Amino acid sequence: MLVLGYMSGTSLDGVDAALIETDGEQVGAFGPSFLSPFSDAERGLIEWATAEALAWNGHGAAPTSFAAVEAVVHEVHMRAARAVIAEAGRAPDLVGFHGQTVLHRPERRLSVQLGDAQRLADALGVPVVAGMRQDDLAAGGQGAPLVPAYHAALAGKLGLGAPVAFLNLGGVANVTFIGADGGLIAFDTGPANGLIDQVVQARGRGRYDDGGRFAAAGRVDEAVLAQLLSHGHFREEGPKSLDRYDFPLEWADGCSLEDAAATLTAFTAESVALAARSLPQQPRLWVVCGGGCHNPVLMQALRDRIGDCRAADDLGLRSDFVEAEAMAFLAVRSFRGLPLTYPGTTGAPAALTGGTLWRPEAAFA
Repeated sequence: MLVLGYMSGTSLDGVDAALIETDGEQVGAFGPSFLSPFSDAERGLIEWATAEALAWNGHGAAPTSFAAVEAVVHEVHMRAARAVIAEAGRAPDLVGFHGQTVLHRPERRLSVQLGDAQRLADALGVPVVAGMRQDDLAAGGQGAPLVPAYHAALAGKLGLGAPVAFLNLGGVANVTFIGADGGLIAFDTGPANGLIDQVVQARGRGRYDDGGRFAAAGRVDEAVLAQLLSHGHFREEGPKSLDRYDFPLEWADGCSLEDAAATLTAFTAESVALAARSLPQQPRLWVVCGGGCHNPVLMQALRDRIGDCRAADDLGLRSDFVEAEAMAFLAVRSFRGLPLTYPGTTGAPAALTGGTLWRPEAAFA
């Protein structure tokens, strides 16, 4: 099947869209991909809804901002779809839709992704699979990370020898370990770019630490780093997941942007190193995806701590679109009733399928 996958991450740079050919077990060809960026106004609405979601925390009526954000999410997803469909020259057979996460509270079996799957199916005239975290959460899993099954398929496509690990550096970092027996272990290791982005944005110095230049010019505050690493998340065994807003940033007000960026970059690297030490074997190779793989300071910090780390681009993959591709891959698995999550990846009681299929009810808009 030719499948369109979407990812709209907590970094709020925009919506990633990617087409792949897959049967949900193997990855065939990679089709067009496109990033549809959020405008400042659109991003502001999502930030407003996220703040309201954190205050709401699942109690009572949902914030009114959610409806406004769903309209924004729809429009940006449609912009992305038009671009990749025009380049491919045909519509996809199926769509994997993630939506915009505004709250993740797995201990309460709650994860909120905004977006209207039925409206998207109607607009595209194509069936849409959405809500792929919800069955896992309802069964007692973490609902995250969702991507490990796709990482395993990519490892097979590339012929990577196990043990190997995939490391996604988005707003939050997560690892997928693929053992020699094909078994999967996955969990959120800690923050990745999200906290660094917040500090840079708060100082009015851009959207992110471009090229790691702020971190490179700063000094790590070892006392703050030790305090950050004392968070309970790092004492828990996996599978485990977190929200990018689970870590406080008030301490950053008392130091320079450069020192804050350096400390947070070290925090990301150290939390990945802690995760690496918990694995049953040390990976021969770490395949690094997501925006963080473009930060040379962070990549060097990781190499210093965990060994051979290579950006997915260097292996012929698309570092920035792996998660969007994964949503396409998982959509087919959902369509076929195949597992999306496993005990070793989310803590689910068994291998579980998931997702809801939304079929078009209206003509193409």
